[in-house]
Amino acid sequence: MRASGEEGIFFVGITDYAQGELGDVVYIELPDTGISFSKMEVFGTIEAVKAVSDLYSPISGEVTEINIGLDDDPSLVNSDPYGDGWMIKLRVDDESDLDALLDADRYEDHIS
Repeated sequence: MRASGEEGIFFVGITDYAQGELGDVVYIELPDTGISFSKMEVFGTIEAVKAVSDLYSPISGEVTEINIGLDDDPSLVNSDPYGDGWMIKLRVDDESDLDALLDADRYEDHIS
């Protein structure tokens, strides 16, 4: 998850580590805009050659945009997970959700 540059709105996707574990992504099911999710609620599904997995919202918020480019090219999640491979934009409901997120160093320690 990363800031979008718009106040209170964040890009949500998966990490490079996660996409590597999944393998080649072939399909992503995402919600409609305007739908709200609670922290750790399933917001979609990702299908890859190795597995099908649920996608969980890291924060509570409302979907303001989905990445329609993934409809035509879901492999963007593999090739550019921190850029063009984003999945949804969420408007945060509860700023305190952000305090529980791992920064890059803590995430690296977590997966090691």
